[in-house]
Parts: sequence; C-alpha cells; structure tokens
Amino acid sequence: MAADAAGERESTNTPNGQTLPGAPVSPEPGRRTRNELAETVGAKEDRKIKARRDAHQSVWFGFGMFGVIGWSVAVPALACIALGVWIDKRWPSPYSWTLMLLFIGVVLGCVNAWYWVTRERDKLGL
Repeated sequence: MAADAAGERESTNTPNGQTLPGAPVSPEPGRRTRNELAETVGAKEDRKIKARRDAHQSVWFGFGMFGVIGWSVAVPALACIALGVWIDKRWPSPYSWTLMLLFIGVVLGCVNAWYWVTRERDKLGL
C-alpha cells in the first residue's frame, strides 16, 4: 500500500484488484494506527517512570497493606462485639445483640477496607 504526501491516506484494493488512490485505510486486524501506538508507548513509559519513582515500596509495603486491611476489618468488628456483649448483659432480650452487631461491624470493616484499597490503587495510578 502506497501512502500519499500527507501520510494520512493510502491506496486500497477493491475486491476485483483495482486500486483506489486516497481512500482511507482501515487498519488490519491486530494492527494499530500511529496514534494508538504512540498512546500505548506513552502510557507504558509513564508507568515505567512512576515505577522507578516509587521503587522504595518493597515487599514490606505489601505486607503493611495487608495489615491495614486486616485491622480495618477487625477493629470495627471487635468494637461492635464488645458493644453487643455489653448490651446483652445490661438488657437481656430474646435477640442476640452480639451477633447482630458482629455482622454490622464486619460490614463496616469491609467498607473501610474497600476505602483503603481504592485509595492506594488511585495513588498507584492503576
């Protein structure tokens, strides 16, 4: 396929083999246009630069994130359990406040963990 002077349009073949000069070229399946390729290369370059800049984050950073996520679920759950036990001892009822508040604490903890994960993901640019 031959490109014209502008480099934007190339000649294409019709089903009977004729060439149409100046017709827009649709990229072949699996091939990218120059702009798409430049954007892909630019995005990869940005990720490499960011990775070099954030190279101080080691395996310990990952373990620390596990700890933050674990504590962000455990603390609300334990606090709600303590409150439930206190309510059950203070005002006995046929319903277990401990179990109900355990469920609420775990849900609150999961929402809290989701917040931390999305915040760190946004910092990393993923």
